[in-house]
Amino acid sequence: MCVRGAPRINHLFFADDSLILMRACSRNAQELGRILQVYEKASGQMVNRDKSAVLFSPNTSSIDKAEVRQALNIAQEAKNEKYLGLPVSIGKSRKKAFEYIKKKIWVRIKGWQEKLLSKAGKEILIKAVAQAIPTYAMSCFELTKGLCDELNSMIGRWWWSQNDKENKIQWLAWDKLTLSKSNGGLGFRDLHLFNMAMLARQAWRLLVCPDSLCAQVLKAKYFPNGSILQCEARDGISYTWRSILKGVNLLNEGIIWRIGNGESVDIWTDPWVPLGDMRPATYRGQTVLSKVAYLIDPGSGSWDESLVQDIFSEFDANAILKLRVNPDVEG
Repeated sequence: MCVRGAPRINHLFFADDSLILMRACSRNAQELGRILQVYEKASGQMVNRDKSAVLFSPNTSSIDKAEVRQALNIAQEAKNEKYLGLPVSIGKSRKKAFEYIKKKIWVRIKGWQEKLLSKAGKEILIKAVAQAIPTYAMSCFELTKGLCDELNSMIGRWWWSQNDKENKIQWLAWDKLTLSKSNGGLGFRDLHLFNMAMLARQAWRLLVCPDSLCAQVLKAKYFPNGSILQCEARDGISYTWRSILKGVNLLNEGIIWRIGNGESVDIWTDPWVPLGDMRPATYRGQTVLSKVAYLIDPGSGSWDESLVQDIFSEFDANAILKLRVNPDVEG
């Protein structure tokens, strides 16, 4: 896989699984086959081609597919399958792509129907098993609000059911049960909100770990000249990236800069004042200053109080002067 400005990736190893990336042509396939033969002779191990599969991009011609499979002696082509527990590709039907999650939860619930369980036992099974099944997929994809509602409804029906009566009156709405116990609920997860939180966590990792392999590839492809916080969805992006952008939107609602030397923080556009819109709301006159660093006295390493009070309203100035500054830290 090659993205301009990103590290070139030709293989990835996951425990005992190997993923090899290359251009789909006969020449590359023959070279890969030669490398595998060298490895087999040197190590005494053999590649199990019955367990191997080739995944092609949608625009690969049928001729190229046939030549690659023949050169590698691999007959199986991966189509709409899962790899490492996640869908290989997401088509137009999101619901269909994640239908396997719904089936997994349903199979578990059907297995519990015949057991005599107390309410406490049901609560533990819901929290530890049923609501934990989609967690892995939720960390990479948005499962859609509709699918999450269906999963919540399925789990809710089982919560209220009895062994002899599957359909029983539901005395409380599911959104009440998702409240914490201190607020009168049972602490069940709202799966859609949990999904958004997991995606926000991925976005946060890309923000604070820009040197990771994943962050370098995504930055080169989707925001080479800017920040992930300014990214917006556009046509042609992958569903994984579209999902992460939902997490970025959530981050933007509450993220705020902690002031270091102020060189990276824009006074008027970045969130850095912990009040209202998290940006200075008013100022007393025109100013050409753009970065927060200009508001810090280079001699003392603290706020230039007179400058801050001259530029901002009394309300904003007081809020700014209460902030701690660390001039030895970038940001």
